Amino acid sequence: MQLNCDLGESYGSWNMGHDAAVMPYIDQASIACGFHAGDPLTMRNTLAIAAQHNVAIGAHPAYPDIVDFGRRSMALSRDEIIACLHYQVSALEGMAQSQGLALAYVKPHGAFYHDMMAQEDVRAAIFDAIASYHQPLTLVLQSTQRIDRHREEAKIAGITLLFEAFADRCYADDGSLVHRSQPGAVLNRERMLAQVQELQQDSTITSLNGQRIALHVDTLCVHGDNPEGVQSIAAIRALVDAE
Repeated sequence: MQLNCDLGESYGSWNMGHDAAVMPYIDQASIACGFHAGDPLTMRNTLAIAAQHNVAIGAHPAYPDIVDFGRRSMALSRDEIIACLHYQVSALEGMAQSQGLALAYVKPHGAFYHDMMAQEDVRAAIFDAIASYHQPLTLVLQSTQRIDRHREEAKIAGITLLFEAFADRCYADDGSLVHRSQPGAVLNRERMLAQVQELQQDSTITSLNGQRIALHVDTLCVHGDNPEGVQSIAAIRALVDAE
């Protein structure tokens, strides 16, 4: 199981996250492409740090919503979704190539990610965008009880998927994430480490109501927005490496 983290989300005078501190502990860096966060210098610097630690590079595209950090859904057409994704991925890929690096995957951000999971037309447009890009790229998708359906959709589109779980988020009984507005939606460190250990040992998570749910997980999303988060990632890395 790989560890991935959303990085490169600073821009201008706004500093977000602890990218340099997180990078030694992760396998995959999902780098913001400017639509919800990030700017050219941040992208360039984040790529350089990833290269120092041999971390795989992924594009982290979003809706064009820098005001609300990509957290608002937008009613874009299929062609607009494809264009927005290609635009952002191309920007990061070009900057990566300038440093002799290769782009490995794409993971949508925020509302773009949640809409991909909830709305068939948005997901189909994103699948088409990945399939029509000029080089093969893997798409990160949340692991849910609909995994067989998503695999079939990906097979038809001709793309490869990586299935993701979240280390610090609580799950509902149907395998979806508990909304952040609800109590207990974000796990404390003790519960987070217990969830990671359960995934490692049993390939299951325990929902908010105590139901055990089987999940196939290729990559685990971790967050290093603060020093405590970085310490938690280090602890998760130790758990993962111990298996």
